[in-house]
Amino acid sequence: MAFLFKIQPMAPLSAVKSDNWPENQPPSFRPPLRGFTPPCMGQSASSRLLTLSQSRDFTDDLPDECLALVFGSLTAADRRTCSLVCRRWLLVEASCRARLSLHARPSLLQAVPPLFARFDAVSKLSLRCSRRTASVGDEALALIASRCPRLVSLKLRSCRDITDAGLDAVARHCPDLRKLSVSSCCFGANGIDLVLRGCLLLEELSVKHLRVLHDSAAISGPIAGVTTLRTVCLKDLYNAQCFAPLIASSPKLKTLKLIRCSGDWDPLLEAMAGKVPGFAELHLERLQVSDRGLIALSARVDLEFLRLVKTPECTDAGVAAVAECSPRLRKLHVDGWKADRIGDDGLAAVARRCVGLQELVLVGVNPSIRSLELVATNCGSLERLALCGSDTVGDAEIACVAAKCTSLKKLCINGCPVSDQGMESFVSRCPNLLKVKVKRCPGVTPECAERLMASRSGQLSMNVEPVDEGPDDEQRIVAAIDEVEIQESNSGGRGIEQAVATAGVITTIWKRRCATMKMRSGLIAARRNVVAFAIRKWSSQWRTILRLVNAEYEHGR
Repeated sequence: MAFLFKIQPMAPLSAVKSDNWPENQPPSFRPPLRGFTPPCMGQSASSRLLTLSQSRDFTDDLPDECLALVFGSLTAADRRTCSLVCRRWLLVEASCRARLSLHARPSLLQAVPPLFARFDAVSKLSLRCSRRTASVGDEALALIASRCPRLVSLKLRSCRDITDAGLDAVARHCPDLRKLSVSSCCFGANGIDLVLRGCLLLEELSVKHLRVLHDSAAISGPIAGVTTLRTVCLKDLYNAQCFAPLIASSPKLKTLKLIRCSGDWDPLLEAMAGKVPGFAELHLERLQVSDRGLIALSARVDLEFLRLVKTPECTDAGVAAVAECSPRLRKLHVDGWKADRIGDDGLAAVARRCVGLQELVLVGVNPSIRSLELVATNCGSLERLALCGSDTVGDAEIACVAAKCTSLKKLCINGCPVSDQGMESFVSRCPNLLKVKVKRCPGVTPECAERLMASRSGQLSMNVEPVDEGPDDEQRIVAAIDEVEIQESNSGGRGIEQAVATAGVITTIWKRRCATMKMRSGLIAARRNVVAFAIRKWSSQWRTILRLVNAEYEHGR
C-alpha cells in the first residue's frame, strides 16, 4: 500500500539558512526544510489521513504512454500490484499488457468476455492445462480468437478438447498470427493445415506430442506451404513425414528442428537442397538420417548452426561435407553416442574450413590432441567449448586448449580423465576465460579451483562438482543393517532405540544422496526395511521373554 502515500517535493539544501539552525542541538539534528511539512508530526490519525488525501499525486502529470513504459519494465506480480493502486493505473496496465497466460480449464469459457474486455491489447496468448483434467473446447477458443484479432502468438499445451474446428476459428479471426506452438493436443494435421492456409504471415511453427497425428484418416492431403515460414520444430511425432511438403516448400525457412520423429529423413534433406537458400540452422536428434542427407543439403546451403544428437548413421564424411560447404559455421554440437562414427577426421575438416567457429560442443566423441590442436589453432574466435564423456581428453589435451584458445570465455568438462595438473594450465593462459565448469572428473579437486580463481583476482568463476559416491553409500547402508542385526541379538529391550538411531544414520545418508537423485527409491526402501526389521526383532524378543516369565511363574506354583 506504499502507493497511497503522496510525498511533497522537498526544497534543496541551499534553501535552509544557517541562522535557522537551533542552538544547543546535537549534530544529528536536522531542521525541517522549507516547503516541506511532515504530515505525521503531532497529528491524529484522522488528520493524518486528511493531509495525505489532500496532497498532490504527481503521477497525474505523467502521460499514459510513459506510465505504460514503466509497467512494461515490471514483473507480472508487480504489475498486478500496480493495477490495485487506482482506477487509472488499472486501465493503463490493462491497455499495455500484451502477454497473457491462462489455465485452460472448462470454467474459462464464462470468464472470457470480461477478461478480454479488460485486456483488449493482448497479442501473445498461452493456454495451458493439466493432462489429467479437462480443458477448454472449440467454443472457448473461438470466443477468445474473436476477442483477440491482433493475436500474433498462440501456445496450446495439453488442450485435449480442442479440435480442428477450434483452429479453424483461429485461422478466421487471427490473420496476423505469426507464431503457433501446440503440444499434447488431440487435433491432427488438418487443424495445422487450416491455420497455415488462413494465417499467411505465420513465421514459427512448433508441433510436439500430437496424439492423433499417427491416424492416416486425419491427413487429407499435403500441408500447404507458406512463404513467410522461418522456423519449424517437430518433436515426438509418429507420422511427422506429413510435414515434409510444408518444409520443402518454404523458401524463407531458416531453422529446422527434428527431434525423435520416426521415419527416414534423408529424402526431406535432399528435397530441401536448392529450395531454401537462406537456411542456416539444422537440429537433428535421434533420427534416422545419414550422410546422404547431410551431403545433399550442404551442397546447396551454407549452414551456420549444426546440431547432431545421437544420429548413429552420421559419420565423419557427413560432418566434413558440411564443413567444406559451410565456411560460415559458427556453432557445432555433436553427440556421438560413443559410437566412434565422428572423430578426428570430421573435426579436422571443421578446423580447416570453419575458421569463424565460436561454439563447439562434443559429447560422447573421442578426439585426439591432433584434432583439438587444429581446432584451437585455426578457430581463433572460439569462445565456448564443452567436452563431455570423452575417454581421450586428458591433461595434455586440456593444456593444448589452454595454450591455443586465446579467445575462450566458457569451458565445460564433464566425465573426462582430467586432473589438477591439466586445469592449472589456465593459471596464466586464456586471458578472456570467465567461467569453468568441471563435473564428474575425479582428478580435479576443489583446491585446484580455489587456486585457479585466486590467480585470476576474482574474475573467473569455476564450479567443480564431485564424483557421485553412490557405491560408498550402499556399503554404509549394508553395514548399518548388519549392525542392527548384531545389536538386536545382544541388546534385549534396548533394540528399538538402537534401531531408531541406526535409521537416523541412514536418513542422513539418504538426504545427502538426494542431491544426485539416483538411488532415491532404494534408500527409502532400505530405511523402511531397517526400522521394520528392528521392530519385528524387538517384538519377537519380548514375546520370548514373556513366555519365559510365564514358564517360571507356572514352575514356581
